[in-house]
Amino acid sequence: MLPTYSQAKKVIWDAINNDGFRIIDYIPKEIIASSNGQEMKIRFLNGSLFQLIGSDNIDSLMGTNPKIVVFSEYALQDPSAWDYIRPILKVNKGVAVFISTPRGRNHFWELFRTAQTTEGWYAQKLTIEDTGVLSPEDMIKEKLDGMSEELLLQEYYCSFDRGIEGSYYAKLMTKMVEEERICPVKYDPSKMVFTAWDLGWDDATAIIFFQLHGTSINIFDCEEHSNKTLAWFKELLMNKGYKYGAHLFPHDVENVDGLSTGCTRREILEELQVPVTTVPKGLVADGIEAVKGLLSSRIHIDDTKCLPLIKSLENYHKDWDDKHKVYSNKPRHDWSSHFADSLRYLAVGLSKIDSRNASSADDYKAVRSFFGDR
Repeated sequence: MLPTYSQAKKVIWDAINNDGFRIIDYIPKEIIASSNGQEMKIRFLNGSLFQLIGSDNIDSLMGTNPKIVVFSEYALQDPSAWDYIRPILKVNKGVAVFISTPRGRNHFWELFRTAQTTEGWYAQKLTIEDTGVLSPEDMIKEKLDGMSEELLLQEYYCSFDRGIEGSYYAKLMTKMVEEERICPVKYDPSKMVFTAWDLGWDDATAIIFFQLHGTSINIFDCEEHSNKTLAWFKELLMNKGYKYGAHLFPHDVENVDGLSTGCTRREILEELQVPVTTVPKGLVADGIEAVKGLLSSRIHIDDTKCLPLIKSLENYHKDWDDKHKVYSNKPRHDWSSHFADSLRYLAVGLSKIDSRNASSADDYKAVRSFFGDR
């Protein structure tokens, strides 16, 4: 399993080594019963199956009953992939292998630390000094060619101390930890709950649940699910038992695209009695700046229920322009995008909520004025 389907195809299925030999052809033809290039699947004569997939489409593995799963470049993968696979391997008494170059202190770093101290796990870190693949002279040349010290330590010495390359929010998330704003955040039954959504068409839908306390934005719950109907999400909202205010949706809630009913998602949601507040379309870069402003001082995030959101924000990063060897001015779309987009819609749509809350605050002041402080 690689981070994406296209990477699995490029890096393994279609890859050719330095001798011009296809990597996949190292599997002896004598033991192969059939091969499916479209699904990157090989079935062996003994009935076993080998398949390459991307963690961006984990559902493709459901029902295959794997015995061994290898996570390649796990630091770049959606960490929920392991959550999906773990129960299957537990039942099958299977094995999971995680291979990766570090990418900061993210989910791979946490897993590596767990493996170092947990019985039944095995952990190994191999630097170029251990493997002898490159020499000290090679490292000197890399430095002369412009590679930074931090990147060199990450790529060749397996250092976890370098942050997520091109990350939008990693430094702000560190600041939040230092200021203890990633902490236990409790739901207040006396206050309205607002939601911010990223609607998935062919991928996950992510929802952030939050309340306003003065100038603070308290995020206390989150949900992310794939291949679910809007009716299913309405049921999820109701089962939580919260008292809801506005539900912030992206501008494409007004689109018909992808729906066989001919209705927009707004029409379907309102038929389900889920009121829709549409966040106007704007530049993604402006939305990211709005998020940065909120993360710097106003947002508190629950450190338990909102762990998927926290991991997404730590890993949300710019796309790499391989042609020009620079980061582009747009974010990379991967597993971390869904919650990051939800928070962006929260930041951009917050003014609509603030105006609603202002009327509630005015009503409260009027009641206090009439009855006095008691």
